[in-house]
Amino acid sequence: MLRGRMGGAGASFNVGEATVTRCLVVTQSGTEGAAYHLGRDLAKAEKAALFEALSREADWHDKVETALIAPVRERLARERLAAARKTAETKVEFFTLVRGEDLR
Repeated sequence: MLRGRMGGAGASFNVGEATVTRCLVVTQSGTEGAAYHLGRDLAKAEKAALFEALSREADWHDKVETALIAPVRERLARERLAAARKTAETKVEFFTLVRGEDLR
């Protein structure tokens, strides 16, 4: 059951139901990995759990970082920059005119 709050601070209420797939893996070296995926795609959850387990192993950490995490981190940074530029285009500068009787 998914829960929500009005305005982030109001009373919680039930939004609806969702399926979550959980996967726990143990590599041959004994390293554990876990992943949760919204939906029923077991293959996706299994891959995420495996990548998490491999990122904990010293031999695989740099490879997982280079091949998987760094490209995602760079894509997210580009998306944030594009959103910031789009927002900056709509920026409006406000100013106030001071009337003579307001000066003291």
